[in-house]
Amino acid sequence: MIVTMIKKLISIIFIFLFYINFAHSEIINKIEIKGNERVNSETIKVFGGLKIGDSLDSQDLNEILKRLYETNFFENIDITLNQSILQINVKENPIIQNLIIDGIKRKDLKKLVKDRISLKEKTPYLENKMESTIKNIKSLLQEAGYYFASVDLLKKENDNNTIDLIFEIDVGEKAFINEIVFLGDKKFKKRKLLNVITSEENKFWKFISSKRLLNKQRLELDKRLLLNFYKNKGYYKASILSETVKYDENQNFNIVFNIDSGNRFYFGNFLLDLPQDYDPKYFDKIKEKLNSFSGEKYSLKIVEKMLLEIEKVASGKQYEFINASIDEEIVDNNKLDVKIKIIDEANNFYVKAINIFGNNVTIEDVIRNELIIDEGDPLNKVLFNKSINNVRSLNIFENVSSEINDTDDENLKTIDIKVTEKATGQISLGAGVGTSGTSTSFGINENNFLGKGIKLNSNLLLSEEKIKGLFSYTKPNFGNSNKDLTLSAESTETDRLSDYGYKSNDTGFLIGTSFEYLEDLSFSPAFSMNYESVTTASTASSLLKKQEGSYFDVEGSYFLFLDKRDQSYQPTDGYTSSFYQSLPFNTEDNQTIVNGYEFKTYHEYYENLVANLSIYARAANSFGDDDVRISDRLFIPQSKLRGFEAGKVGPIDGGDFVGGNYVSAFNATADLPIFENMETFDFNIFYDAANVWGVDYNSSMNDSSALRSSTGIGVDWYTPIGPLSFSFSQPLTKKSTDKTESFRFNLGTTF
Repeated sequence: MIVTMIKKLISIIFIFLFYINFAHSEIINKIEIKGNERVNSETIKVFGGLKIGDSLDSQDLNEILKRLYETNFFENIDITLNQSILQINVKENPIIQNLIIDGIKRKDLKKLVKDRISLKEKTPYLENKMESTIKNIKSLLQEAGYYFASVDLLKKENDNNTIDLIFEIDVGEKAFINEIVFLGDKKFKKRKLLNVITSEENKFWKFISSKRLLNKQRLELDKRLLLNFYKNKGYYKASILSETVKYDENQNFNIVFNIDSGNRFYFGNFLLDLPQDYDPKYFDKIKEKLNSFSGEKYSLKIVEKMLLEIEKVASGKQYEFINASIDEEIVDNNKLDVKIKIIDEANNFYVKAINIFGNNVTIEDVIRNELIIDEGDPLNKVLFNKSINNVRSLNIFENVSSEINDTDDENLKTIDIKVTEKATGQISLGAGVGTSGTSTSFGINENNFLGKGIKLNSNLLLSEEKIKGLFSYTKPNFGNSNKDLTLSAESTETDRLSDYGYKSNDTGFLIGTSFEYLEDLSFSPAFSMNYESVTTASTASSLLKKQEGSYFDVEGSYFLFLDKRDQSYQPTDGYTSSFYQSLPFNTEDNQTIVNGYEFKTYHEYYENLVANLSIYARAANSFGDDDVRISDRLFIPQSKLRGFEAGKVGPIDGGDFVGGNYVSAFNATADLPIFENMETFDFNIFYDAANVWGVDYNSSMNDSSALRSSTGIGVDWYTPIGPLSFSFSQPLTKKSTDKTESFRFNLGTTF
């Protein structure tokens, strides 16, 4: 390879030095071409742009040489011009006859490797591309988990200046991640940081997951995720000092992140800098929003909210070309002043074209539907950045990058978006055991079915009293409406004869949609149809036996959800508020109106001390004079009242727990940093208070004044086979008929 490059360089230098002394042009009277076997002379003349009678100088000869090398037909070219005779001596590149991949048994992997090779059969062999080709193959194999893969190239010369390229590949063993280590001033427990990154330690229950394989691209993504996590927690100057992959004596890979979190920072003053000709009234709401953030801990999410407010203004035609820059200045050891400068770009650019690359499976429209900016629109960088974030939020790509490029027209730009697809299918198995019973589950999920962004979910749950099967189909941005379409079918068999006096079989389907109604507020209406049969126990009361029979329900429902948390997983600040209502459409059978509300708030008082308060209320009322159906009656959720057996609290009819029309609960939980140095343990204290009351057909069973409450401690132990949770509870107030439990444990995992 090096010899070939030196030859080319010498040829170019020789021609340049030879002809630099000639200031005049020379007319070609004759063209002589030698050394060509496959490529005929006329073809060479055409590619070189050569004609008898042309006048050439030294610069022209250099251009001819360049054009002929660009054909990739030739390994070496010599050009001389002497006494009006142009002599061209060439050495042709050999032709690739066969391209052979040895050492890979998996057909899908073999195809991927062959596709990664830029040179193809029946094309010229280019020595200068082989180094990058081998590098690309190794990179692909490492992405697939074969970190030890080696690639050797053999060239077999055939007749007629053809060769066979043989790639001898030894994939070796897959590189599994044995352990992920976080060093330095990391502030958070290993378990929490593991939940931030995408790479996973190799555990036997994760035998399906590809995230337990070492992957360089995933490692880069993990660095960004860790850094964003720390910055969202207020650690403005946090940095990942290093990330290393260590290979231990047991032939295991260990990933080590060295983290410097620095001090926690808080927002100080905010300044909004506007151009002189801008109407400030359009930005009054932005100023109010900015002032509300003063004193809060620094967060990238808050910065994104600032840009979102600017985006709303930018969406108007008056400011379609604006851009925004944010300058952050440290004013003391833990405070930041923020200056947001609105820029009215002098040059107004428009989008000529949007090009999308890398979507081998995903249909292009799935990506384009997430773009706020379109071809022909003004190039608004605020909206452009929002569009790229929307594509990332699809969660079907490993990486999303973008570039804005110039065109021949100075007022037009092109946008290139490059995506790297990731595996979107998942098989999950789960098991749980506790003092209140056991359960198992199985699920198959796909988030990008047929490359259309369609989500398919199928789940099966088996417990001591329930068998439940569910299948759902969700199509994002259905009909370009910015609304999700969901279809689901569900079948449940519930056997509660022994303790509740009834058994039911319920089968139905649902069609619904979901969309963001206002900022952080989502609205999810739905329509459902269900068929249910209810059977009562032989020992059930006469009033309970009245509800035995078959029912056909047609309902409409909606769900409102306001999310003001700093993050959806393990939030430390903010709140959520939700309201649910279902309304019957047919009134012939026993039908129920259900209303529900829940409020949760989170606050971090000290480092890693997070308190959570929640209020829960639900009401089920019969339509008309009918009693609420036994299967629709409400029970206190197990998580809302610890220290009591699930469902065995409240009104009783002949020894059967029948539930009630109303449920309310209050919960206070504090995660305490007691086991700060014990990475696998969490400790919390809690207080629960709840009640269930109201039975239609017998007011004597009403239990409205009987508040149940409990307090206790909880310990979560994250074992190698899954999370093991212990809770020690002490009931404070109860009824004589309630069934209590002071100790509860649960062991479960999903793999």
